[in-house]
Amino acid sequence: METLKKTDITTIIKESFERAMPYANYRELVKQLVIDNASTGALQNEDMANYTMLNDKRMKRWDKTLKVSEADTEAIKNSSSKQTWIVLSESWCGDAAHLLPVMNKVAELNDAIDFKVVLRDENEDLMNAFLTHGGKAIPKLIMVDSETLEVLNTFGPRPRAATKLVSDYKEKHGKITEELKTDLQAWYNKDKGQSTIAELITLLQ
Repeated sequence: METLKKTDITTIIKESFERAMPYANYRELVKQLVIDNASTGALQNEDMANYTMLNDKRMKRWDKTLKVSEADTEAIKNSSSKQTWIVLSESWCGDAAHLLPVMNKVAELNDAIDFKVVLRDENEDLMNAFLTHGGKAIPKLIMVDSETLEVLNTFGPRPRAATKLVSDYKEKHGKITEELKTDLQAWYNKDKGQSTIAELITLLQ
């Protein structure tokens, strides 16, 4: 991001807005992909379709069960800054399936936040402007002033505790394995979105 001029970033964000969809539309897209045995993204195969099917179930569960405390709800509503939250995602991404429902829930609690989803592989310039350690890690949430399009903050691809879990495992084992994926899913299920809510509130403040 630092290598691009502010005007370039603004142009890229404007262009991505044209391809952005509300969260409800993204959910409908994923549901249809499950029916079609397909996925979003450039790579299409049986694994990606299966990940999409699994993630549809995860998002459905989180959409129904995610809880936000009264204190957190009040903190979310206290921010009056008009913001557009645009998140880069793909239907096959396991982290996105756990985190997008949380982002949407937080945005729903504050009328000043407009939450949109864009697909990573269809928004290469935006993704390249917000890399994580040089990689196209998703989900990547970009919090933008709705009037000036100034980038206020970013979040992702994981909350801090989940990031540490992954980095510690990679340091010990040298790579991501199915064991790590299982551990990460267990972490998300135990955390119930609360770490993400807390970090988003901090960024709002």
